[in-house]
Amino acid sequence: MTTVAIFGAWVLTRRDGRPHVVRDRWVLVEGNRIAAVTPDRPAADETFDRPGRFVLPGLLNLHNHCFSEAIARSHTEDGRGRKGGRSIVYTVLLPLSKTALTLLSPQERLSIAQLGILQLLKGGATTVMEPFRNGLPEMFEAAEEMGLRFYGAPYLFSTADAKAGPDGRVTYAGDDGEADLAAWNALHARWEGRGEGRIRLAMSPHATDTCGPDLLRACAARARELGVPITTHLAQSDDEVATIRARHDGRSPAEYLDWLGLLAPDLLAAHCIASTDDDLRLMAARGATVLNCPRVFARAGRTAALGRFAAHGIRTLVGTDGYNMDLLGELNAASLISKIAAGRADVADSATLIDAVTGEAAAAIRRPDLGVIAPGAAADLTVVDMMHPHLQPLHDPLRGLIALANRADIAQVMVDGRILVDEGRYRHGDEARIVREGAAAVARIWDLPEARAAFEEE
Repeated sequence: MTTVAIFGAWVLTRRDGRPHVVRDRWVLVEGNRIAAVTPDRPAADETFDRPGRFVLPGLLNLHNHCFSEAIARSHTEDGRGRKGGRSIVYTVLLPLSKTALTLLSPQERLSIAQLGILQLLKGGATTVMEPFRNGLPEMFEAAEEMGLRFYGAPYLFSTADAKAGPDGRVTYAGDDGEADLAAWNALHARWEGRGEGRIRLAMSPHATDTCGPDLLRACAARARELGVPITTHLAQSDDEVATIRARHDGRSPAEYLDWLGLLAPDLLAAHCIASTDDDLRLMAARGATVLNCPRVFARAGRTAALGRFAAHGIRTLVGTDGYNMDLLGELNAASLISKIAAGRADVADSATLIDAVTGEAAAAIRRPDLGVIAPGAAADLTVVDMMHPHLQPLHDPLRGLIALANRADIAQVMVDGRILVDEGRYRHGDEARIVREGAAAVARIWDLPEARAAFEEE
């Protein structure tokens, strides 16, 4: 059994159910488990004794889109692609990602997946939940090959051809729900438990306005039969809210899911920015989790404040949504946006934010072995170099981490006892090749006439 010892000038542990920093500790890993946290230097096969390291539990990023957001990157900023100022979900992300599945070869799709996972790892994540179209099994392949702990969440739609009209309302073209559930079941049979247990599945009906009642009920029943998490997009735009109210007797998206029995502790609901306070009180009462991705909405001039959800007593986690897979940077954005929205400096504090990607995130997917540094826990670690000039002088490492650090400060990433990133570089592949081939594959999508039309200025 291989042993690894990593010294932390600071190590993030837990005390009384909250994050707690201890000084000058060694973290000893045996195989794929943490064996000890000790002040004494242990004997190990591989030892890392570097100055100024902050050793964190492996960070969990439970909402990300490697593929669809790669298509939008550097095209949709400054309002581009937002026809009539509306969401890019139905004008850019869904139609172009669907077209890409037929345009690109399996190798090209794999190259985009590899590029995304490289960014996730170098952004500090050790566990990722990734919703994507079910015709993209290469996401599983790349995650297994590159060593990420991965909850793949293949989409299910009542229609795979959801289109938004000029009024923003989404219309269906046919009924794909039964076929999508069959595809999800096939992917579960093939991939669940692969990679020595690192590869798992989540049930992912796409959104309230693309999934009808029968499909949502079927998804919930199947997920609960298997004991897998359920994730969906909820109230991510005003148009979605209007669509659901018109279709379902005036219900809000949260009320719609509650009516169908999905609003429950096993639901991870992404975004929720168009939810009312009544919706949030209902979500809190049902024990649902909000996945907060502040930067993707900030680029559109909209506030997605973690503090608002947390103030209602909702478990609120932080994910990157694929727009910018820098998880430390996302925590900084969550902090600033929440403070601005509330007009207070004490909301979304550093301990709450680090918990949103460690202990609280692990609890949301019922994984007490993740998100914590303690004997017996999974050997997933994210190590940050706090000696960079922009992090010095340093009085409180946790406040410094949230306020000042970013992905460039990620020194090491370990998953299941295996070091994947060391001194900021991916150990097990050619980074230059991964970047070159992934970017070239995305560029083929950008060359499509429908892509140029989607991105053009009005």
